[in-house]
Amino acid sequence: MANKTIYIDPSHENFQTFKALPRDEPIHMLNLLRFRPEAMYPPDHPHATKQWSGERAYKEYGRKSGCIFRHLGGSIIWRGSFQTMVTGPENTYWDEAFIAQYPDSNSFFAMIKDPSYQLAVVNRTAALADSRLVRFQPKETGQFFS
Repeated sequence: MANKTIYIDPSHENFQTFKALPRDEPIHMLNLLRFRPEAMYPPDHPHATKQWSGERAYKEYGRKSGCIFRHLGGSIIWRGSFQTMVTGPENTYWDEAFIAQYPDSNSFFAMIKDPSYQLAVVNRTAALADSRLVRFQPKETGQFFS
């Protein structure tokens, strides 16, 4: 089997594309998460010796970053735990998924630039074995098939 690429942080190119999109409209961010069995903190980090699971480290990330996220108008509009792949590669799974809603992308940028958020994000990095973060423009719900 060939080496599988993992994604924890955005590539420079993808982030530039994200930054070039409209900044004054609501956005939804689909988060797909696969946790490490054991979180991998930098050796000098206070949590490095705690032997937390990736899931536990991600909860710490949420605990530390959640107040910033909510203060900027963010909310979680859907969250779920993986059960099975219906359409897609059989060997692909995600431990959790959620959709975060932001009033606009400026709110997202303000969050990631916040010094407290930057301290919290080390927990996310330590927690994840792989992830996807996908921006969507919200559309009205209702009858999908017409």
